[in-house]
Amino acid sequence: MGDGGSLGDLVVAARDRAFVGRAAERAMFRSALAGDPHGSPVLYLHGPGGIGKSTLLRRFALEAREAGRLVVEVDGRTVPATPDDFEQAAGKAIGEPGSVLLVDAFEHCQGLEHWLWEHFLPRLPLGTVAVVAGRSAPDPRWVADPGWADLMHVVPLRNLARGDAATFLRVRGVPDGAHHALLSFTGGNPLALSLAAAVVVRQDADGTARAAEWAPGRDVIATLLPRLVGDPPSSAHRTALEVCAQADVTSEALLRAMMGERAPELFAWLRTQPFIESTPAGLFPHDVVREVLAADLRWRDPDGFAALRRRMYEYLLGRVREASAAQILPAMQALVYLHRTLGHLAQAFDWHSHGLVRELPCTPADEKRVVELVHEAEGPESAALARFWLDRQPEAFVVYRSTGTDDIVALSAWLQLAEPEGEDVDPVVAAAWAHVRTAGPLGTGERVAVARFHVNPQAYQRPSASMNLIQWRVIGEIVRSDDLAWSFVVMRDDGFWNDYLERSDMLPTDARPVVGDHGYRLFAHDWRTRPALAWMVEKNMALLAGAGIDVGSGTQLVDAIGELAPPPSGGTPREGADRVVLSRREFDTAVRDALRALWWPNELAANPLSRSRLVAAHGQSLHDVLLCAIDTVLAERGGEKRHRVVTTTYSKAAPTQEAVARRLGMSFSTYRRHLTAAVKRVSDVLWSHELSGEPMVPADRDATPDQRDGRSLDGPG
Repeated sequence: MGDGGSLGDLVVAARDRAFVGRAAERAMFRSALAGDPHGSPVLYLHGPGGIGKSTLLRRFALEAREAGRLVVEVDGRTVPATPDDFEQAAGKAIGEPGSVLLVDAFEHCQGLEHWLWEHFLPRLPLGTVAVVAGRSAPDPRWVADPGWADLMHVVPLRNLARGDAATFLRVRGVPDGAHHALLSFTGGNPLALSLAAAVVVRQDADGTARAAEWAPGRDVIATLLPRLVGDPPSSAHRTALEVCAQADVTSEALLRAMMGERAPELFAWLRTQPFIESTPAGLFPHDVVREVLAADLRWRDPDGFAALRRRMYEYLLGRVREASAAQILPAMQALVYLHRTLGHLAQAFDWHSHGLVRELPCTPADEKRVVELVHEAEGPESAALARFWLDRQPEAFVVYRSTGTDDIVALSAWLQLAEPEGEDVDPVVAAAWAHVRTAGPLGTGERVAVARFHVNPQAYQRPSASMNLIQWRVIGEIVRSDDLAWSFVVMRDDGFWNDYLERSDMLPTDARPVVGDHGYRLFAHDWRTRPALAWMVEKNMALLAGAGIDVGSGTQLVDAIGELAPPPSGGTPREGADRVVLSRREFDTAVRDALRALWWPNELAANPLSRSRLVAAHGQSLHDVLLCAIDTVLAERGGEKRHRVVTTTYSKAAPTQEAVARRLGMSFSTYRRHLTAAVKRVSDVLWSHELSGEPMVPADRDATPDQRDGRSLDGPG
């Protein structure tokens, strides 16, 4: 300090050391400063608050002074927005050829825009460089004006690139372990990076930092929110921002579903905000704006945050349900995006690779490449099976083309089967059908789907751009189906996806088919036991609850499912829609419970067998079906004794089993052997009819139900 320096010098030196990135913008400025004929003497920088406009202008000022130029700086926050005041602040640039005029925060002087372009800037001497920076882009008329076309360059200022942002954190002394968390939160926004870095460095210094678990605190959020977003005109505008922060892309239709008839007005306002970007599908905010708005709403109004997430999920799930085949993936992307950071979904999708591939139907011209890719990833035996299914269900295959090269880099298939097909050729499909026969055969009009050949040789069955789309396609097909009984997801048997699929109720079957040198695992779900819409809503609520978000009551779940899937007109569900489908183990348990409840109508009505095809498809009562099955015991060798055992055990006035054994004159072990055999016979007969769909027919057609009941099961009084 004794050498004539100042605190200001130290500030400038520190800023110089901390400056990173902006190589393209600095190159444009240097080109203008050097008088390059291809350069533009007027640069217009625009971007949201916190994006680094002021920092970049300070850097320009430093470089201009080092080049010996006069620098004239104007701050729109301190200069009254009148022509006279602006000219008084910037007038030196008019009188000094070769000067550099830097105008910051021009959004505060936006009313001067016409005057600036028409009256002030044209008076600058040749060789002068002018840089104007503000939150809003210039009026399109100036961009289109042929007079300014070759003299002005408009530069939208973006977040720092990931590499530059990481360098920024290293320069600030942020521990490497915290980089991922900070970069994810800030998206490279310089202001957010600065604030977050300062917090982490301070915590690291006092020993309280847990770098890998860093999350923005209230101090960071409270500082960023007004700087990034400003003060919305009304509570409705703030809610529109909060909707936009949650959604992958916000359309006017989404806004209308969330906010009603003010949607057009609010959508028009959103698209004018400097931190909002536009795409053909709609609007989205900068990453840090998303994070700040979401964190603030969750802290300020946790109930409102949960309600917004739930309503958005239900709306987007309905969009998946209604989507055409071509729109499944965009609809699924919007739905899954809500949960991109929650629970097991956070590891299942690779969001950084989004947009690298696109899905297209497999055409005849693509089939050769499809078989080649399967051969490369899974071997010749699997390639032969792909050829087999391409010949039978070419419409089941889709391909994934690189958006960079247009080459086919991955494929998948969604095989749909209404009857056994290919099981004598494909061990994987054979295993699926074997499971269906054992666990829950198909009813009339029902079908099986097998998600097969998830092939990308470069990132085989690991999170990638193509695996994202493959998973979204599978879930979308399930949600949109009305006649799907079973779905099977086929994966290499290496355990990588086991936890994710089991958490999604896609349970592994016992079968482990082998094709060539590779073993596979089938993950199955019977959609008749829990329909897809109920499953999706339930999983959504579970993910929210796991993230500490209050999801409300079970009544909301029921209401949501009802809104998403109203009954068809007339109120008649499709065949089997309200039927319970049981595995064999569940079926046997239900038979034993039903026999014990044979004379208690309320308990029988609650038994799942009362809603099985065995009972519901033929207009019979469960009581009568059980009596018919019990009578079949008589047809076996030794059947009369077993029939007497079972009818006495389950009679109206049955005592304990020990007492029944004494009354029948049997040892308890003999009695138990006969009872076990009789119940097994009853269960086998009922299961056979459940599989075949044939009704149970009474052994004695001439006997009335009352006569049959009295003969068989009145038992000892």
